[in-house]
Amino acid sequence: MAGIAGWIALARQSCDEGALGAMAGALAHRGVQELYACLHHGGRQQVALGASLVDPAARIALVLDGSVANAAELRAALGKHGYRFAADTPEELLLRAYQHWDKDVAKQLRGAFAFAIWDARKERLLLTRDRFGEKPLYLHEKRGALYFASEPKALLKAGISAQVDLSAVWDCLAYRYVPGPRTLFAGIRKLPPASALTWQFGSLREVRYWTAPDGNPSTREPLKNDLTSGFIACLEEAVKLRAAGGLFLSGGLDSAVLAALMSRAGGKLKTFSLGFEGDAASELPSAAQIAKHFGTAHHEVVVAPRELIPSLAKLVASRDAPVSRPSDLAVYRLACEAARGAKSVLTGDGCDEVLGGYRRYLAEAMSGGVESFPARLLAPLVSAGRFDTAAAALRLNGWRNTLFTVEKAMEKGPQAPAQQHAASRLRRALYADQTSWLPDQLLERNDRAAAAAGIDARMPFLDHRLAEYVSALPDQARVRGLTTKWILREAARRLIPRELQRRPKSGWRLDAGAWLRNDLREFTREHLQGGSSVTRQYYDGAALDRVLDDHLKGKKNHEILLWTLLNIEIWHRAYAPG
Repeated sequence: MAGIAGWIALARQSCDEGALGAMAGALAHRGVQELYACLHHGGRQQVALGASLVDPAARIALVLDGSVANAAELRAALGKHGYRFAADTPEELLLRAYQHWDKDVAKQLRGAFAFAIWDARKERLLLTRDRFGEKPLYLHEKRGALYFASEPKALLKAGISAQVDLSAVWDCLAYRYVPGPRTLFAGIRKLPPASALTWQFGSLREVRYWTAPDGNPSTREPLKNDLTSGFIACLEEAVKLRAAGGLFLSGGLDSAVLAALMSRAGGKLKTFSLGFEGDAASELPSAAQIAKHFGTAHHEVVVAPRELIPSLAKLVASRDAPVSRPSDLAVYRLACEAARGAKSVLTGDGCDEVLGGYRRYLAEAMSGGVESFPARLLAPLVSAGRFDTAAAALRLNGWRNTLFTVEKAMEKGPQAPAQQHAASRLRRALYADQTSWLPDQLLERNDRAAAAAGIDARMPFLDHRLAEYVSALPDQARVRGLTTKWILREAARRLIPRELQRRPKSGWRLDAGAWLRNDLREFTREHLQGGSSVTRQYYDGAALDRVLDDHLKGKKNHEILLWTLLNIEIWHRAYAPG
């Protein structure tokens, strides 16, 4: 884990060289241990890059955030081409791989990574993100210069204004996160997953080097062998390549299967689980049973909701964005506890999006009642299979029409995603989640929580070869009748005892409605109704007061709306107080 920070401009542009140090300092929590300031003024360009490796002979500087999962495979392949390695580091491996494959180097890599490479001989900067977007990279163009960093806070240190993008606020209210490439900061955007951007002589070129296979049906071929054995082999390889000493054990099927595969490798596996005080549906007992079966060194964390209140503002600052869901706080707390005993952990994240784990993927459930939805709202959502988002937007539409005055309403709502030509509605829904919800909410949350805690979280279910294998299977391998993640359940039959297989999915759920009424009651009132509220100007205050009053009195449950409004306010106070 490392922080990427830098800028590039034409030689005639005026850039602040001192900004590099401030940008790098803002990313110190990402584990940067040493930093080479690469400053280049030759030719027609100037560049400043906080590099983790500089090769004077090759005239190449680079910084890598993440790791190369298939390092051994690449070393062997490059060795056959005459490349030699002075050290066993992922940075040197990336350097040699770049020298061999040039701009196409990302196509050869597996794992979670983002990197910046400055090639002085070609006077070219290359910025790249991994396929699913596990590692972040943000961009800002200013007066002919390109600034880039792992987190928005580093860009703000370069003098970039924290101006609010109000249309992104609309997205946040409707979706509970901001779909990429936009952010809440006007002028700051995300480099999309599976993308490579080059800057050369003032010209920007962005290409997508991989497409999630559910969005590209032409890549699928029928498989006739033992589908489950093939799936287990792919997942086990992904687990081995992401070798980690720890595992987030939720008590559900996803992490139980990972525990089974990790235990095959031998050694003492450390597992970490979290539960909330007084939660009758806690997964801690299930997690403990799984840990006992596989003989792990198990660690439980029991949290009282009130203990998480101080973490809320900290996590907003860490993410540079509102906390989307209360469970995000649980992920952060668990990461902090795990960091005390492990440097890296595996998580089951990405399983639902790749294997079809959400209930909304059930075809019959997705088709019901769609005809009655207003076409204006449905059109941009159904085209990408976002039935869940359509329903959520419609549920919010009633209060939005009341809460927002006409003159304060946003100029436009969420933009329609591009129509995907997938073969089925299931694949359209999967592709939409894999390219929006997954990178822009789930993985962004995981990255910031892990970075803030000082631990590396790795996700084997997001191995791209596993995703390609699963996408080549019939739809019924993922959703069969009313059964989700069918192939994972078949794999579980072979890997874990029957009594550990049937676990209801609950996750780290926190009763946000009750939390807002009790421990967060005054905190919420002060933020949404107090005289220092920044975002109250966006809304019809009387309507907001009615919504809050109804919730606090238990008349209606507005927890989703109020949680979102509260976190937007916390974000505003931190980044755009004026």
